[in-house]
Amino acid sequence: MINLSNKRYNEATMILTIKTTLLRGSYAFDKWEAFFEVNANSSLEDVHTLLQSTLSFDNDHLYDFYVARTATSRDRLSLDDENGGIYDRTISSVFPLPEKKNLYYLFDYGDHWLFKIARTRNAVVKPTPNVKYPRLLRESGTRPQQYPSVDEDEV
Repeated sequence: MINLSNKRYNEATMILTIKTTLLRGSYAFDKWEAFFEVNANSSLEDVHTLLQSTLSFDNDHLYDFYVARTATSRDRLSLDDENGGIYDRTISSVFPLPEKKNLYYLFDYGDHWLFKIARTRNAVVKPTPNVKYPRLLRESGTRPQQYPSVDEDEV
């Protein structure tokens, strides 16, 4: 049984840095990862929206988050719209995760876009004045395309 603490910070004024790594997807041909600064009081729904916007994915499929040891573990804690985990759970209430557990974001059960989300700093920080959050700090690799164009010569 996975249990997440309800430890909270003074979320209204604190910033977390998260690293998002693409693990797989039907059209995931290259590696991609990105570092974001987000408000500690951002919901998992906010993280979903941030990733959809960053990747320019069409937000037209079901998704969920889950906590597990590995991406394929059967022992997992689902955070979805059925249990309110997406809308009610803030990113700061998910982290720190239990030992040897990870947070995963699964988008589109057909194409199975799977991302691992990790916190990169142990401490929350105060926001920088005049900076709008969330924000992309840096990324590496190639951004995946949700529906890459098909070259007619390949068909």
